[in-house]
Amino acid sequence: MAARAAARAIDALRRGWPIRLVGSDGALALLPVEGASAQSLAAFDPQGEAPLLLSAARAVTLKLANQRAAADPHAPVLIARERWIDSAAAAMAIADPVSDLATPFKGPFRALPIEPADAAGQALILARLAGLLPAYFVGADHAPIEAVVHGDDITAYADPTRLAIAARARLPVAARDDAEIVAFRSTEDPREHIALIIGTPDGTAPVVRLHSECLTGDVLGSLKCDCGPQLHSALDSIAGARWGVLLYLRQEGRGIGLINKLRAYELQDQGFDTVDANVRLGFAIDARDFGVAARMLDLLGIHAVRLLTNNPAKVAGLEAAGIAVTERLPLALPANPHNEHYLATKRDRTGHDL
Repeated sequence: MAARAAARAIDALRRGWPIRLVGSDGALALLPVEGASAQSLAAFDPQGEAPLLLSAARAVTLKLANQRAAADPHAPVLIARERWIDSAAAAMAIADPVSDLATPFKGPFRALPIEPADAAGQALILARLAGLLPAYFVGADHAPIEAVVHGDDITAYADPTRLAIAARARLPVAARDDAEIVAFRSTEDPREHIALIIGTPDGTAPVVRLHSECLTGDVLGSLKCDCGPQLHSALDSIAGARWGVLLYLRQEGRGIGLINKLRAYELQDQGFDTVDANVRLGFAIDARDFGVAARMLDLLGIHAVRLLTNNPAKVAGLEAAGIAVTERLPLALPANPHNEHYLATKRDRTGHDL
């Protein structure tokens, strides 16, 4: 029931409904700022006193890092509900940095101590899993809620070992016609990950590519990133090998989801690079879980790979999960005028070899 409770809480948050999150040190009643309406906020917090829970990264952009209660850069931050934060829309302007340049003078803010720090930290993780901004109203103990979730439930939900093979079929593709598609899913998580096996396994280490979903690049041909060209180049490289596997991971936007990725794009249009955009939104630079890929390979009986990547973090992630990387193969592609800065940021700030 643990992972199922987390799935119910995620569904509630995505609908804008309040939940109670129980951590190792206490519980919090939480209403997501994203999705809150005047009616739902009034029902959750009739006195208009609920403080706001934010990520530390977002608190830094709000100039709160010099206050003791907000000084830990890795901790969630609670800010007092001042009179001027009088609506869900006002709270959303605090949570979402996209409008910061248009309305730069937000505040004053006052940071408050967080008693159930574990519960608050788990709340930020849950927001990311739901694809929402990491921001909540924190209600009174008696606030109405729609779902209850424990920290252990969230851990169980994110556990990649819950993945299992759901279906497989022959799938000729343009790169090579002797291919098989394998779909993976867990009971609670609606995301379905895919493996495309090209060629016949022969006991050698396959050429493997971990490709994170990118709707804008893979499907729409976006020039802001190199995802679409990387996908097709990887398929061609695998097709030219004895055999190999493309893992298509449903971890859009480096794990922050499509909507938040588009928010990051808005910030990039304002001059922030891809790293700073994610951080200003309140997320990690890279929130992907490469343990998912390791679990997929394990289910396919693959324990050693020749990894097609420019990202050393993928090598480390697979090896930490028990998959041996016998060789790292580069995947070099030319830049275009729209993604030159993006590629330079990957090289200079996230350690990619380009």
